[in-house]
Amino acid sequence: MADKFPMTPAGQAWMRKQLKKLKEVDRPANSRAIEIARGHGDLSENADYSAAKEEQGMIEAKIRDYEAKLGLAEVIDPTTLSGDRVQFGATVTIEDSDSGETSTYTIVGEHEADIKKRRISLVAPVARALLGKRVGDDVTVQTPKGKREVVISAVEWLEVGPPDGDLPD
Repeated sequence: MADKFPMTPAGQAWMRKQLKKLKEVDRPANSRAIEIARGHGDLSENADYSAAKEEQGMIEAKIRDYEAKLGLAEVIDPTTLSGDRVQFGATVTIEDSDSGETSTYTIVGEHEADIKKRRISLVAPVARALLGKRVGDDVTVQTPKGKREVVISAVEWLEVGPPDGDLPD
């Protein structure tokens, strides 16, 4: 496991909110479901009980995962950063050297990635190719459509909003 788990302030707040919900809402509801299922008799043939116990395992695993990530959190506020070198939290505009097409991505923590919002994980191939590079640098990035040559045209330091929905498993 990594020494640090980078995340934005919004990503940290969102993860804490998810953890609180798991502990205060999901866990108690699951406990009630287990008790109700126990009342249905023979546990060896009780599908409700089996499902509730399986859900309990998933809830507890998520709680442990979130607690570990929050314990290792390195919260980085992009609005306090500056410069033209790409690093965590940067909003990067790249231009395809062949087509001239531009794309803008924000580099965020794994749990904050959302391609619809143009947020890519720090460990994504495109982000890894851009990290450490500067405005004006030519970079070869691996995309789903194959390798592309791009030029970094801008690096900005913008506020990042919270992720949507639940964390991916």
